[in-house]
Amino acid sequence: MLSRAIDGYLAVRRAAGFALTVDAGLLRRFARFAADHGETHVQRQTAIAWAAEAPSPYQRERRLGMVRRFVVHARAEDPGHEWLPQHVFAHRRTRPFPYLFSDRELEQLLSATARLRPRGSLRPLTYWTFFGLLAATGLRVSEALHLVLDDIGADGLLVRETKFRKSRLVPLHETAAAALERYLARRHAVAGNAAHVFVAPTGGPLTYPMVNGTFHYLLRAVDLRTTVGGRAPAPRIHDLRHRFAVRALECAAGDRGRTAQHVLALSTYLGHAHVADTYWYLHATPHLMRRIADACEAGGAGGTP
Repeated sequence: MLSRAIDGYLAVRRAAGFALTVDAGLLRRFARFAADHGETHVQRQTAIAWAAEAPSPYQRERRLGMVRRFVVHARAEDPGHEWLPQHVFAHRRTRPFPYLFSDRELEQLLSATARLRPRGSLRPLTYWTFFGLLAATGLRVSEALHLVLDDIGADGLLVRETKFRKSRLVPLHETAAAALERYLARRHAVAGNAAHVFVAPTGGPLTYPMVNGTFHYLLRAVDLRTTVGGRAPAPRIHDLRHRFAVRALECAAGDRGRTAQHVLALSTYLGHAHVADTYWYLHATPHLMRRIADACEAGGAGGTP
């Protein structure tokens, strides 16, 4: 009974646009765990015991949260499922403050790709192009990894049904388009007509572990493993997307109306499901926040906001 209810819940959430790949596997494991205890409904102590098997407090809380969301859905038809408490294992994690690469740091990171081995192979150019494209377009790492040759057109990159099952067209600046074209000319000799744009030296598609490992190798090579004022974490690949978003917002005009329009456009460009996710970048954009504050102050003093 519990397995059928979970399958129904997953079907509803997926119809709403959620992939739930990880959630599905874990919820089905929980259903088996509950069945082994002879239970057909979610019981508070059993759910907590199952979540406690995860290796870290955050992962335990995340597991319990998955079951809690299922309970909210399932109780609409069957109140036999018990409510689950929050913050049993850990409090909600705060969103990490991004590391904002300066122009010089980004140039150092990209230049370091020339020292990647094997020398003379496609690998240095692959990572120079890959990380440069992330910084120039704000693509998610997964979106860049899943690009195929047919996604490249005269108008830019077609990003197909990625996070939140959205597709969007990402225009390319002429310099980014030229860099991608140079890479593709070299890539063809290694991978021929293989589907994926970014390939490993063997000709197969790049994977996240390959990209992540190379990124951290490059950070060590240029000594960018520090924190900023004890606040920001060491740089992550996703911070290249953060950099794009923050720089885009800093180009916005200082008045509130134009800034709001800019945020809405950027939200669509980045493929955010909620505009609030884009407004979050304002916290990392002190120059823009200062301009908005100055405009508000001028408005309060009788000026034009």
